[in-house]
Amino acid sequence: MQKITKLFTNKSFVVGAWFVLSLLPVLKGVLMPHIIDVHIGNANINNYIIYKHNFLNLIQQHSLFGSQPEYYFDLNHYGPVFALVIAPFTIFPDSVGAILWVMFNSWILYLAVMKLPLNDNQKMAILMISLFSIMGSAGNAQVNPLITALVLFSFIFIKNKQDFWAALMIIIGTAIKLYGIVGLAFFFFSDNKIKLILSMVFWAVVLFALPMLFSSPSFILKTYHDWYPDLVAKNAANVVSSRGYVCVMGMISKIFHYPNLPNMMVLIPALAVFGVSMVRIKYWRNVQYQLLLAASVLIFTIIFSSGSEPPTYIIAMIGVGIWFVNLDRPITGYERFLIIFALVLTNAQSDLFPRPLRLAYVTPYALIALPSFLIWLKIIYEMLTRKFHDEPILQGQS
Repeated sequence: MQKITKLFTNKSFVVGAWFVLSLLPVLKGVLMPHIIDVHIGNANINNYIIYKHNFLNLIQQHSLFGSQPEYYFDLNHYGPVFALVIAPFTIFPDSVGAILWVMFNSWILYLAVMKLPLNDNQKMAILMISLFSIMGSAGNAQVNPLITALVLFSFIFIKNKQDFWAALMIIIGTAIKLYGIVGLAFFFFSDNKIKLILSMVFWAVVLFALPMLFSSPSFILKTYHDWYPDLVAKNAANVVSSRGYVCVMGMISKIFHYPNLPNMMVLIPALAVFGVSMVRIKYWRNVQYQLLLAASVLIFTIIFSSGSEPPTYIIAMIGVGIWFVNLDRPITGYERFLIIFALVLTNAQSDLFPRPLRLAYVTPYALIALPSFLIWLKIIYEMLTRKFHDEPILQGQS
C-alpha cells in the first residue's frame, strides 16, 4: 500500500499521467475518427469546430448562436469574449488546433492546481483524483478545465493580494461561461474590496469593448442581446436531454418522476445553505477554511447547474480533490467511502464502469451527481463545525 501511495504522489508519474491521458483521447479522436460526416468531417472534434466558428463568425459578423450544419452539429452558446480566447488556435488545421486546445486546457488547470497553497503531495493527490475526469473533458475538447482554472486563479490572486488580476479571472470566466461568476464567492477574502470592485468594473468595460475591434460595436451589442434568449433556450433543452441535466435537480426529477421540477425550488435552498456556511467570519483568513470554500464553490457550480453533463464534472472533481487533501487525518470510514464513491460513480461514462449499470441506473437517474452532492454536504458541515488548524494536513515539500 505504501508503494502505491508513493507512486500516486510521485510528481513525475502524476504529471506525466495528467498530460498523457489528456492527449490520448483527443489524439485518438483525430487519428481514428469513428464518426465522419460528409460536410463537417471528423465529428469527434465537433466541440472544437464550434469554438473555432465562434471566432470566424465574430470577424465575419455572422450570428454566433445560429445553426450551421454545414460546419458542425449542435449549437454555439459562448459569447464574443470566448472568440478571442479561441482565436490563436484557429490559425492551425482543425486536427492540430483541437490537440493544442485540449493540451492548453490541461496545462492551465495543472498550473492553477500547482499555485494552490498546498504541499506537493496534496497537489499530486488532486490531480490523481481528477485524472479520469480530465480524460473525459479532453475527449470532448471542452472548455471546462479552463473555467476551473479561472475560478482557482481568482481565489489564488485574491489570497496573494493581487485583486486587479483576480478581477480579470472573474470577469473573463463569466464572459466565457457563466460558471466563472462563482469566483465572486472569494470576495470576502479580499483585503482591498474596493480595489477588487473597481478592477472588475474596469475589466468588464475592457472585455465588453475588445471584441468590437474584430467586428463592430453594433454587432457586439446585438450579440449580447441575442445571448440571453439563447441561454434560456439551452436551459430548456438541458432539462429534457438524456445526456445532460446531470445535477441535483435532474437527479430529483428523474428519480421521483417530477419532470416539471422548478430549478429554483432546489437552487434557492442550496444558495441559502451555501451562505450559512460562510458565517464563521473568524476563519475567513484560515487557509484550510478558504480551501474548503474553494472546494464547495467548484462542486456547487456543477451539481446545481442545469447545464451539467458528465464531461463538466472535471470542475467538481477538482473540488472533491481539494476537499479530500484538507481532511483531518486519519480520515473516517465515511470519508473513505465518499472519495471511493466519487471516483467510481463520477467516472461511470468510462469503459471501466459496467455498461449495464450505467444504462439502467446511472444515466437515467443522473446519479453521477450523487457523490459530489454528498461531499458538498460534508464540506458544508465541516465549514460550520470543524476546528481549523494552520498546519498542512499532509506532509510533503511545498
